[in-house]
Order: sequence, then C-alpha cells, then structure tokens
Amino acid sequence: MSFLSRLLGTAPDPREAVRPLWHRVIELAREPAYYAECGVADSIAGRFDLITAILSTVMVRIEASEMRAESALLAELFVEDMDGQLREFGVNDVVVGKRIGKLMSVLGGRLGAYRGALNAGDAERLTAAVARNVTFAEGADEAAGAAMVADRLLKLSQRLARFSDEDMLKASAIW
Repeated sequence: MSFLSRLLGTAPDPREAVRPLWHRVIELAREPAYYAECGVADSIAGRFDLITAILSTVMVRIEASEMRAESALLAELFVEDMDGQLREFGVNDVVVGKRIGKLMSVLGGRLGAYRGALNAGDAERLTAAVARNVTFAEGADEAAGAAMVADRLLKLSQRLARFSDEDMLKASAIW
C-alpha cells in the first residue's frame, strides 16, 4: 500500500511536517533588523546569506536531536524553494540543476563554518564566519554588522536549545 501510495502520489508529502519550520526560517531571515541595524545587504545575495545562516543555526539544533530525517527534509525544502527562485529569475532548465548543486554546496560549507562556533557558543569564531559568509551593504561597518548578526544567531541557537523537538517542528513565533 505504501509503495502504491507513493507511486500514485496519494501518500502525504513528508516535507509537510517540516514546512512550518522552513517558513519560520524564511520569516526570520526577512526580519528588518538584519538589514537596518546589522547592515546586511538588502539584495538577493544578502537575503540568501541570511537564509543559509539561519537555516544552518536551525540545522545545528536539529543535529543535536533525534530528528535526522527532518534535517534532510528541511534541506529538500531549501532546494525546492531555491529551484523556484531560480526559475522565477529566468534561469533555464538546463542550468537549474547545476546552480542547485552549487547552492547546496554553499549551504554545506556554511553549515560547516557555523557549526563549531554555534556548538561551542563561541561569539568570536561565529563573528569571523559571518564576516566571511554574509554580504553587507555598501558602506556598512562590516565588523560591527558581523558581530551583531553573530550575536543574533547565538541568541537564536540558545532559544532553540530550550525547545522540544515537537515545538521545533511547530516553529512557533516565540522562537
């Protein structure tokens, strides 16, 4: 039955369980304070950088739990969203796959860059990683901006650590 459900497309999409979490990641990446106060560039690159920074923070929290499958599903939603964005920007079908591969590589690299600092609660290392991986607005004080973004990511990481796995998946606005 399960095989037939999947084959015929009648089984529920398992990604729906983590979709609220993905939407919360996007919501957090759109917070005006990142752009107005921290100096992150309000551009495609700046927004992508924040999505990957916040998604990495969430994924580090997920790695500390028993939600390995959910982490993979969250990455799938990232791919789905980026695929849609690329197509909206007019990238043709032949190139989309290559671009998605590069974006996944970027996400993996950023996850690696942020993981150690977040797990250790090391603001200095996280600030350095943010400075390397986030696009700031022209004329912005990048050092101060990187420190502010790192502080916000550390605070998010600390808040996420207080929630159960179930509350994480609900992605309530309180975190």
